[in-house]
Amino acid sequence: MRLVLPAAAAWAAAAMALTAPGRSVVLGIVCCLTAAGGALWWEAAHGRFRPLAVAVAAALLCGAAGGTVAGLHGAAARAGPLPGLTGERVRVEVRITGDPARSRERPGTVGQARRPVLLPAEVTRLRSADGGERVLADRVLLVVHAERPDAWLSLLPSTRLDVTARVVPPMPGRTWELAAVLRVRESGPPRVTQEPDAWHRLAGRLRAGLRDAASGLPGDAATLLPALVIGDDSRVPADLHEAVEATGLTHLVAVSGSQVAIVLGVLLGRQGTASLAERRGLAARLGIPLRLTAVLGGALVAAFVLVCRPDPSVLRAAACAGIALLALATGRRRTLLPALAAGVLLLVLYRPELARSFGFLLSVLATGALLVLAPRWADALRRRRVPTWLAEALAATLAAHVVCAPVVTVFAASTSLVAVPCNLLAGPAVAPVIVLGWAAMALAPLAPGPAEALVGLAAWPVRWIAAVARTGAALPGAELGWPGGWWGAALLAGATLVCVPVVRRLPGRPWVAAACALLILLAVLRPPPLARLLTGWPPPGWRVVACDVGQGDALVLAAGPGRAVVIDAGPEPVAVDRCLYRLGVRHVPLLVLTHFHADHVGGLPGVLRGRAVGAVQISGVPEPVEQAAFVTRVTDEAGIPVRVAVPGERYRVGEGLSWEVLWPPEDARTGGLGANDSSVTLLVRAGGLTVFLPGDLEPPAQQRLLARHPGLPRVDVLKVAHHGSAAQHPPLLARLRPRIALISCGEDNRYGHPAPRTLAALTSVGAAVLRTDTHGPLAVTETPDGPRGHARRGA
Repeated sequence: MRLVLPAAAAWAAAAMALTAPGRSVVLGIVCCLTAAGGALWWEAAHGRFRPLAVAVAAALLCGAAGGTVAGLHGAAARAGPLPGLTGERVRVEVRITGDPARSRERPGTVGQARRPVLLPAEVTRLRSADGGERVLADRVLLVVHAERPDAWLSLLPSTRLDVTARVVPPMPGRTWELAAVLRVRESGPPRVTQEPDAWHRLAGRLRAGLRDAASGLPGDAATLLPALVIGDDSRVPADLHEAVEATGLTHLVAVSGSQVAIVLGVLLGRQGTASLAERRGLAARLGIPLRLTAVLGGALVAAFVLVCRPDPSVLRAAACAGIALLALATGRRRTLLPALAAGVLLLVLYRPELARSFGFLLSVLATGALLVLAPRWADALRRRRVPTWLAEALAATLAAHVVCAPVVTVFAASTSLVAVPCNLLAGPAVAPVIVLGWAAMALAPLAPGPAEALVGLAAWPVRWIAAVARTGAALPGAELGWPGGWWGAALLAGATLVCVPVVRRLPGRPWVAAACALLILLAVLRPPPLARLLTGWPPPGWRVVACDVGQGDALVLAAGPGRAVVIDAGPEPVAVDRCLYRLGVRHVPLLVLTHFHADHVGGLPGVLRGRAVGAVQISGVPEPVEQAAFVTRVTDEAGIPVRVAVPGERYRVGEGLSWEVLWPPEDARTGGLGANDSSVTLLVRAGGLTVFLPGDLEPPAQQRLLARHPGLPRVDVLKVAHHGSAAQHPPLLARLRPRIALISCGEDNRYGHPAPRTLAALTSVGAAVLRTDTHGPLAVTETPDGPRGHARRGA
C-alpha cells in the first residue's frame, strides 16, 4: 500500500497542474518540496524514519514531480504559435498519432457522407507565406471534410502529411490536451510527405486482415469482432454502441486489462501459476525458461500496444503487465496492487494528460476493485456455499461496477441496472473471441482461408455478446436516470456506501433479500400496469402519443387494446421500443414511415422488436438511398410487406381510427421533390379528434398541399412539421388552427428546434404547444370539452 499514496499524489497534482496558472503550479511544487524536506529533516533530527512519515514525504515528492511535468506539458500546449493564429489559414506538416475515424454519428444524420474524418496528429512544421518554416511539436486534431474520405480513413499512425487548414480553438477546458483544432477541406487525397514506419505498416496489415476476415460475418459479428479483439469500433453501428453503453459492456469494446490478461494467459497460464512448476501456459508446455518467458511476454505486450493502439486503458494494462513480467524475470514476488500503483505513477509522469482521462480513471478504478474488493467478496460468497466459479465472476463484476458507476454518471447522467447480469452473461464469451481473433489476425496475412475459419468460430460468441447487449438495453428499466456531473457522482457513491453494508446482511434475511430482488426486477421490467399506477403514464383513454425519441419523430395512434398505428420510428430503436412498451402496444397493424431520413426510420428495428407488424407504408421517393436500403433490408428480413402511399387512399383500423393520405402526389419522384417534401401526410380521425400529420414538409410543399386541398378542416391536433423548424407556411397554420400543437425534437439539439418564430405563429392561431424536449412524451386524450394534452414531466 506504500506505493498507492505517492501514485495518487502525483495523479492529483498532475490533474490540477494541467490547467492551473504557472505561478500557482510553481507555488504548489515549492510547497510540496518544502514539506517533504521538512518531514525528512525532522525524522533525521530525531534519529528515526517512521514508515508513515516516509510515505508522506514520498507522496509530496511524487506530487511535486507530477505537478512539474504536467505544468510543463500544459505550458507547452499553450505557448506555441497555433493558439495565436485562430481563424487563419495555415500550411503545416503533421505527423499522425492515432487512427482516423469518422465523427460520432448523431441522430438525424443521413448516411456517412456528412460526417468528417477526425485525425489526431502532431504539427511538426509551420510554413509561412514567405517560405519560412518553424519546427513545432504541438498536438492538434484534424477535422477533415473531404470528397474522398476513404483515402483519409486509410492513413496509418506515423504518416506525415502536408495540409492547409483553418485554425480554430479546441473545446473549452481542453487547451491542456490540444494546441488547436485544424479544419481541413480537401477535394483530393491527402498529400503524404512520408510513409508510416515499418512497425505501424505491420500493425496496419494485421488490423486490416482481421477486418477483412470479419467483413463477411453475419449481423453484428462483422462490426463487433474487431472492436472486441483490437478495439476498432469504427464500424460498430450507433444503436449497438448505445446498447453496449447501456448494459455496462463498454470495457469489452475499449481494449483494456481483461484482453491483456487473456493474451498473456495463453503464454503464461492462469494467474498465480506463471512462476510455479505446475504452470500450464503455452510456455510451460514448450519448456521455455521463466526469464525467456518473461521476455516473450514483454514482446507480446508491446505487440498488443502496437496493434490495439496506446489508448489510456491499454497503456495502464501494459504498464501493470510489464511490471509483473519484470518481477517474474527477476524472481521477485508478483503483487499486483503495487504493480498497479507503480504503473499509474510511471504513466502519469510519462504522459501527464492521462491524469484527466476518464478512460484511464475507469481502467485504474476497475483494476483496483478487482484486486482489493473482488477477492474479499468472492470469499464471502463462497462461505455462503456459492460455487467458486460463480462467486468469483459475481464478485469481480459487482466490484468493478460499484466502483466505476459513479464516474460513469459524471458524463452519462444515468446508471445501468442491468450491467451486472449482462456482464455475467457476456463474460464467458470474451476469452474465446480474444484467443480466436488474435490467432486469425496472425494468420490472415499468410493464410486467409484458415483465418476466415477461425473468425467464423469466433462469430458465435461475438453474436452472443451482441445479443446480450441489445436484449439488456431493450429492457424498459435498463438505465436509471441520475443527476450528472461530479455532484451526481458523489451522491451515487454515497448511496453505494450506504447500500453495501445493507446488502452484506441480506443473506441472513431471505425474505428481505427476496423483496429487494423483486423491487430491482420490477424496476428493470417496469410492467406497464405498475408504471401506470405509479406514474400516471400513459393517461387513460389516450388517442395520440408523441414519443420522446430525441431529435426525431415517432407518433402512436391508439387502435384498440394493445393495438396502435405508428407514424415514424425515431432515430434509434431503444427509445421507440420503450415508448411502445410503456403504452402496452403489442400489435402494429400499420407502420407509416413518412420519409427516409434517419431521424424517422432509424428506430425501425425497435418497432418490430417483440411486436406483430402487419405492413409498412412508405414514401414513393427513396431518398436518401442508404436509409431507403436500410428499410428494405430490415423489412425483408422480417417478412413484412411494404407498400407505397398513394394520395386519396383511405384506411380504417379498429374502432374510431381512420385516415386519408393527402400527400405526396403520384408524380413526386419524377417531379423533383426531395425527401422532406415527399413526406407522407395524413389527415386522421381518432375517435372524435381530428389530427394532421405532415411529416417534415417544407414551405413549398406545404403551399402546394394547401392549394390541392383548400377545404382542409380545423384540426384538434397538429404534429408540427420538421420538429418545429422556422420553415413553415403561415397560411397552412392559419387554415388548420390547431387546438394542440405537438413538437417532437431533442433536448438542446444543434438545429435550434423549435424556432421562436414557429412558436409565436402557433400561439397566434390559438394552439397550446407541447414539446418533447421540455415536456417529455406527450399524449392527447378526448374529453367532452375537446382535446386535452398530457405530458409525463414538466407540463
